Amino acid sequence: MTLPRHTIRVVTLGCAKNTVDSEVLMGQLKLNNIRVLRDGEKGREDSVIINTCGFINDAKEESIETILGFIDAKKQGKLKQVYVMGCLSERFKEPLQKEIPEVDEYFGVRDLSEIVTRMGASYRKDLLGERYLTTPKHYAYLKIAEGCDRTCSFCAIPGIRGKHISRTIEDIIDEAKKLAAQGVKELLLISQDLTYYGVDLYKKQMLTELVEKLSDLKLFTWIRLHYLFPTTFPTDLLTLMASRPDVCNYIDIPLQHISDRILKSMRRGVDKAGTYNLMARFREQLPAAVVRAAFIVGYPGETESEFEELKTFIRETKFDRVGVFTYSHEEDTFAFGLTDDVPAETKQSRAAEIMEIQQDISLGLNQLKTGKTFNVLIDRIEGDYYIGRTEFDSPEVDNEVLINSASKLKIGEFYSVKISEADAFDLYGSVV
Repeated sequence: MTLPRHTIRVVTLGCAKNTVDSEVLMGQLKLNNIRVLRDGEKGREDSVIINTCGFINDAKEESIETILGFIDAKKQGKLKQVYVMGCLSERFKEPLQKEIPEVDEYFGVRDLSEIVTRMGASYRKDLLGERYLTTPKHYAYLKIAEGCDRTCSFCAIPGIRGKHISRTIEDIIDEAKKLAAQGVKELLLISQDLTYYGVDLYKKQMLTELVEKLSDLKLFTWIRLHYLFPTTFPTDLLTLMASRPDVCNYIDIPLQHISDRILKSMRRGVDKAGTYNLMARFREQLPAAVVRAAFIVGYPGETESEFEELKTFIRETKFDRVGVFTYSHEEDTFAFGLTDDVPAETKQSRAAEIMEIQQDISLGLNQLKTGKTFNVLIDRIEGDYYIGRTEFDSPEVDNEVLINSASKLKIGEFYSVKISEADAFDLYGSVV
């Protein structure tokens, strides 16, 4: 038996797309007989690879703090090498090399083969579908495209990740089958913009056709979609969602704002009327669906009246889930030429106001679920509770179902759970 010759810890920061990148890297390393540890896993590593996020200020600060922490460990002799990859490294490689020269090497977002080679391994193209899953074994993310062709004024992603590049349907189906073979029951499709899928390869939107083919496999109990851009939303997708029980009634859509002036400045390609019409179409064609919306507050020039307009929209629409971000003034974006004139304190207070509104909405919607029974996927045990989710909730960002069960439940299995209590962001129930 060949013994592992090196141990590498891979630390992943940022979004689920980074998670997939790390899993692909770890898969390549493991198949080269290199022992791999994920973040938080017990064990002693020789080297660490930090997969960074460089999207907004908070993410950049977290990435830098993480790098510096491992550099300290290296200085203390606890580590041999520290490597940095991902979005922050892609975006700020030269400044990072100057400011933190103790890092052994910096890699960008498209340097997978170089990283594998640098670790003393052989990069194998034939194993690109092989991943070392860092999520619980019953769910996994599947990236269907890389990059983005949108020109949103506030977003640095196209400059970091490049143009939108769709994977072929055949490649995606092949990877989905491999994930199912590993025991995955919930497949989460991700890309910067799912709705644009196929335009570059097939000269038309192909997301609905892709999801239909994945559903036809009958390998997954749930297929969940992240993230659906509001402009040119494929309405035939709603018809598919309504007809396929394995396609989650879950719409994750970054709306960002409702003010016509701000939407135009953001270069979103949709206006207030179009946004209201889209929400009405969701409710009409797919009334069972939950909608998770994301918003930005404190965009340059956002007035009190424009902020009030946003609050009114959220109150009227009653989104099931809301994420809110404070505007981050990012270089190499169109909005960087604008004056970042909303004070940080105002941005934070506006974000808090939105979440306070949403908390009341969420409490009311959750209380309507008491007495009802849902199919719940068990994710983990925490204290006295089994923690699970309904099809209306994505891992780590949405509501959870807490079950105090006298009998043992299996992680990664589905159970019928009757809801007895509800608060703003959690449900409580028992197995039927």
